[in-house]
Amino acid sequence: MSECLFCKIVRKEIPAVPVYEDDSLLAFKDIFPQAPVHLLLIPKAHCEGLADMTPEIAEAVGRLPQVAARLAQDHGIAASGWRLLTNSGPDSGQTVFHLHFHLLGGKPLGGKLCL
Repeated sequence: MSECLFCKIVRKEIPAVPVYEDDSLLAFKDIFPQAPVHLLLIPKAHCEGLADMTPEIAEAVGRLPQVAARLAQDHGIAASGWRLLTNSGPDSGQTVFHLHFHLLGGKPLGGKLCL
């Protein structure tokens, strides 16, 4: 998807602050952080959401929890707690239609996930 914001970040057409990268995944700092640590983890291949995963993307996404745990450790939030979540579709609040996961921590996040 040539116009996808996250695809442009993967291609380095738009700057981002990367914190992790391998052949199929990229993690970078969110530009509108909702917590002291707010990272976005994405498959490099374009995929709109969870329902659209190819087997290759599903394999990469399957490694996401392990990568998130490593990033939580690297960012000093592993012991205090962190949240990993994704939105799928407009009613969930998804605004960039490239599958992505939010890694949040660094403050008490509370128990409420929706309004």
